[in-house]
Parts: sequence; C-alpha cells; structure tokens
Amino acid sequence: MRIALGLEYDGSVFCGWQTQPHAPSVQDALEQALSNVADHRVGVVCAGRTDTGVHAAGQVVHFDSASPRSERSWVFGANANLPKSVCVLWARPVADDFHARFCAVRRRYRYVIFNRHVRPTYLQRRVTWDHRPLDVAPMAEAARYLLGEHDFTAYRAVACQAKSPIRTLYRLDIHRQGQFVFLDLEANAFLHHMVRNIAGVLMTIGAGEQAPIWAKQVLEQRDRTQGGVTAPPYGLYLAGVIYPEQYGIPPVSPSEQVW
Repeated sequence: MRIALGLEYDGSVFCGWQTQPHAPSVQDALEQALSNVADHRVGVVCAGRTDTGVHAAGQVVHFDSASPRSERSWVFGANANLPKSVCVLWARPVADDFHARFCAVRRRYRYVIFNRHVRPTYLQRRVTWDHRPLDVAPMAEAARYLLGEHDFTAYRAVACQAKSPIRTLYRLDIHRQGQFVFLDLEANAFLHHMVRNIAGVLMTIGAGEQAPIWAKQVLEQRDRTQGGVTAPPYGLYLAGVIYPEQYGIPPVSPSEQVW
C-alpha cells in the first residue's frame, strides 16, 4: 500500500531534507520514525527537497508499506518517534501511481523578512533579518516582471541540477505587516535557491539600491553572477504542494497560516 503524509518541520536544526552521511536530516528522522511504526525499513520520497535552515508547513511525502496500520496510527505513531522539530499532520492511502514529487502541479513558498534596524533574538532562525528600511511598493512593481513562464537561470544556484531552467511563476505577492515583510510565491516548480535569489533581488530593490526594472534585467541576462545576493535560508517556508483532485490529497492551507 502506498501512503501519503503531510509534514511540517523546523529546518533550523537539520542539514536539510536529504539524507547526509554525517549530519541530521529531516528524511533520516522521518524514515526512522516510520520504520518503527511499520516494523520494517521505510524509505520516503518528498515533494520538494529543502536546504539547511529551510522550514516546511506543507511538505508532502509518500512511502510504501505492507503493514496494516490505520491513518491515525501512522500519524500518532510517527509523531511519538519523531523529534519535537518534526510533526506528521495527516496520512492518506493513495493510488499506486501517486508520486509526491512528480504528481505535484504547483508548489507554494513563503519568505518572511524581519525589517527593523536591530537584529532579532528568539526569531533569529525563523526569519531573515534586514536592517535596511524596505519599501514594499517598488518590490511589488519588480515582482510583476517575474510572473509567467521564463528562463530563471539568473535566479537559480550555479550548482542547480535541474535539466531545464524554465519555470512558470503564477504568484509573487508582497505585503508588509508591522515589522514583517512577506513574500508569497506559487509556481509549477522551483529551481535550487530560486526563492532565495528572488528574495535577495527584491530586498535590494526595496532598500532603494536598485530600481524595479533591475529584476527584469537580471532575468534577461540569464547569468547568476549578475543576480545579486542569495538571501538567507531561515525565512523560507515550504507552505504547501498542490496535486490533481483525483489523488485526494488534503487542500493546501493558506500560506498566511505559515506565520
């Protein structure tokens, strides 16, 4: 039987999603917990691998098991064996052709910027701090240049292994709430460091160091070295993954619930 799980985690205590030989990963923690529940070795596949320090509020994974367990048993059994930084939200039996990564049609991320002149304390690994006063109006103007289908070579990591840099960005909304600036993004898929590189460009524009048109100029150059600073990981949250209705995956919660 194939099972899908919804997952949230605090990425600040992990080296990222993927198994690493000498560092703790979310994948290792989850596989160990599920293996304890299933009473056999379990391997999981996620919708999107997250980097060191990146959080998730709506990660989706799948795994196969012949062990007869209820949905409740998968959820509460896994959580009893997981560290406090990881939590299974739900479990669903799915069709054998369901694949957490390849069946996803859209993914949503939220990037949280803490914008004041002094650094944060208890929020330091939950947000990205920018001491420069950020004006969200030019940031929003710049964001419009990135909507639609583009070659995002200039906004992906040099070491990105994706075969194609073409992605479709459906949504890039920016708003301020007090000292917080939120970036909400939705695309068919994201490249390695794509959200963090977009955030770095938009923060530079919001600080008045570049004009909004710079976001378009960076895009058109298709050269990562011209794309500005990669923003830190701690403000980044995988907010949710969207699938065709036929698979019965619970709908994505609004990204506003991430924060």
